[in-house]
Amino acid sequence: MSFTGALTALVTPFNKGVVDEDAYRNLIEWQIEQGINGLVPCGTTGESATLSHNEHAQVVRICVDQAKGRVPVLAGSGSNSTKEAIELTKVAKQAKADGVLLITPYYNKPTQDGLVAHFKAVAKEVSIPMILYNVPGRTCVNMLPETLSRLFREVPEVKGVKEATGNMAQVSEVLEYCGADFIVLSGDDFTVLPLLALGGKGVISVVSNIVPDKMSDLCRTFTAGDMNKAQDLHYELAPLCRAMFLETNPVPAKTSLALMGKIKPELRLPMVRMQSNNEARLKDLLGQAGLVALTQ
Repeated sequence: MSFTGALTALVTPFNKGVVDEDAYRNLIEWQIEQGINGLVPCGTTGESATLSHNEHAQVVRICVDQAKGRVPVLAGSGSNSTKEAIELTKVAKQAKADGVLLITPYYNKPTQDGLVAHFKAVAKEVSIPMILYNVPGRTCVNMLPETLSRLFREVPEVKGVKEATGNMAQVSEVLEYCGADFIVLSGDDFTVLPLLALGGKGVISVVSNIVPDKMSDLCRTFTAGDMNKAQDLHYELAPLCRAMFLETNPVPAKTSLALMGKIKPELRLPMVRMQSNNEARLKDLLGQAGLVALTQ
């Protein structure tokens, strides 16, 4: 399976403090029906930081089982502990995920050599396709293009990167150093179109939780060479992309899905419900997009 086009960084629905399996399966089924190109359970949007290891394994197994091979499943398995990342990657492989998404270690701020050693250690223990995740805004460490090139050359399991610096100069350097076979996916919904123009392959998206068809169409129309349609979709999605960050992700995404009747509006501490003024703005934007009834 290839990791291209629009892959949704799925939220994890909860009900009364536990994973809401029925809602999760229904959400996955709706995503596939709407034409999404891949699914990413247990990423940041999936509140992986507050899932127990048993819940983490449960969520990945549900996703793989419900997808039934129709689209690839890229399971989040990263940690700032190399040992823990190895264990979570083993879980993903045992669940028959098609690959794993591995965030750079956060909080402990490793050097570039430390990053290389971390990912090599995971690959040595578990051979499975790996997309690395570079998001300095959350981790306080930037995985440089030279480091990615070295990992691509020395670690066969490393297939690409989810690039969330928002820095198109860095994306260009990654592609320049790693070549066209390296999969570069946008980690920011705002930068999908420019990243595709540089040679990227798609996006791991937050906004596609609520509009999987639109984000999939953006990637598809660009690949088909219909730049005008891709630009139209880029600007059509822009207000919703901003809405997904009215507060910390995944609060707006889960609130939106709850307003759309897909899941319950339940978050796990330290995430809390949206402030009422932001929720009103969100509902208005969703109404303008035709996703919920407009507020009178």
